[in-house]
Amino acid sequence: MKNITIELINTTIGYKSGNKTTIIASGLNGSFEKGELISLVGRNGCGKSTLLRTIAGFQTILEGRVVQEGKDISDYSIQERARLISIVTTNFKPIPNMTVFDLVAMGRSPYTGFWGKLSQDDKKIIDESIGIVGMEKYRNRTVDTLSDGERQKVLIAKAIAQETTVIILDEPTSFLDYPSKVKTMQILRTLAHDCDKTIIISTHDLEQALQFSDKIWLLNDEKKLIINTPSEMIKKGILKECFGYENCIFATKIE
Repeated sequence: MKNITIELINTTIGYKSGNKTTIIASGLNGSFEKGELISLVGRNGCGKSTLLRTIAGFQTILEGRVVQEGKDISDYSIQERARLISIVTTNFKPIPNMTVFDLVAMGRSPYTGFWGKLSQDDKKIIDESIGIVGMEKYRNRTVDTLSDGERQKVLIAKAIAQETTVIILDEPTSFLDYPSKVKTMQILRTLAHDCDKTIIISTHDLEQALQFSDKIWLLNDEKKLIINTPSEMIKKGILKECFGYENCIFATKIE
């Protein structure tokens, strides 16, 4: 039996502005499983960010359902959702004098109550999360002194400390150099496989998506959702149909 964490059932995504409803994509069906790294790809403006916000419960579903653990995501409170799904974005702005430990500690806020007091168990989880991304030596460094790649690792550590089954990342490697991109994707894949997490990323980097993902979710030009493994996406010509151009070749073997 599949270990499904989130399921889309005939979901329509978009947004409302006054009396106007704009539909981005409709009839979306698919499920995410534990232990998988999933890359959401598609051309600019296809609706990737809208889909992620809908899955996370930040954007109202126009039609259909998004179900997590047998319950519609919209029926969870904000605090309940914070224990189910953690979010990593690229628009984080460091607060002066905030240390790596302080930032990762924010991931414990769904559990610390009104006063936000950290228990010894909380501190242990924070240190373990910092260790998972290899940032132990930076524990007491201020976040504004870190490189983009180092900061992204710390944000991932914050999501780990939140102890959610699902982690969603919107363009997690977009501002990183190539070695940092590879390292970030390696961390995410290890996190999915070894910690039994569902990792969902949106990305424009097809090379990284094909190399590291267990599944590809493609929102194509017709706003239809196509789900398959990277190798099958290539073999069936699905990626070439969406992204291909003259002299563009997708390798048929994924290492």
